[in-house]
Amino acid sequence: MARQLRLKLRRPPSYDRDALAAGPSNAAARAALAAWPHWHGGALALVGPEGVGKTHLASLWAEEVGAIRLDPHGGDLSEGAPVLIEDVDQGFDAEFLFHRINMASRAGAGLLLTARTAPAGWPAELPDLRSRLNAIQVAEIEAPDDEVLEAILRRQFARCNITPHDDVIPYILRRIERSAPAAWDVVRRLDAASGESHRPVSRVLARQVLETDTENLDLFE
Repeated sequence: MARQLRLKLRRPPSYDRDALAAGPSNAAARAALAAWPHWHGGALALVGPEGVGKTHLASLWAEEVGAIRLDPHGGDLSEGAPVLIEDVDQGFDAEFLFHRINMASRAGAGLLLTARTAPAGWPAELPDLRSRLNAIQVAEIEAPDDEVLEAILRRQFARCNITPHDDVIPYILRRIERSAPAAWDVVRRLDAASGESHRPVSRVLARQVLETDTENLDLFE
């Protein structure tokens, strides 16, 4: 009998509250978002490395407060609603950002910015914008702790329609870099290895996949 192939469908990411990977590494950021509308000057910068949940947390905030999403390169300057602007450190229109920051403290407004780096390090030739960026309240999401990294792994396995053996995730957690990209990469590699050989995602397969990384060879028994 021919072996049944696992469908290679990818589930889209979920930004529901139940899907949030909450842990000590993002506790301060979650508390800062919950403090809206009492942010200093009405604005908050949510910063952290790739894949730690900035978009997820920002999306939950935007849904809760009815924020509008704007592009960092320009957009609506009308008042009356909180605003979310993501990936600001990847480039922005200086005049537009300056005006949005100025509007953030007005009644019914507010401004949430997301980025991988803090506003004090963003390039800004306008002196007034530079001073505004330096003064923005910052909430930092740290590198994933074990709780968050486990949740990231489980979410990535689910998106790949993979049900790993119970001992796989604890095994992986002890052996990978503490980052979301590292978690995504190991799931991708396990998905590829499993699909090619039709094998279950077991600890044996995880060991074989991880042993291809020479930096981790000394960690194995």
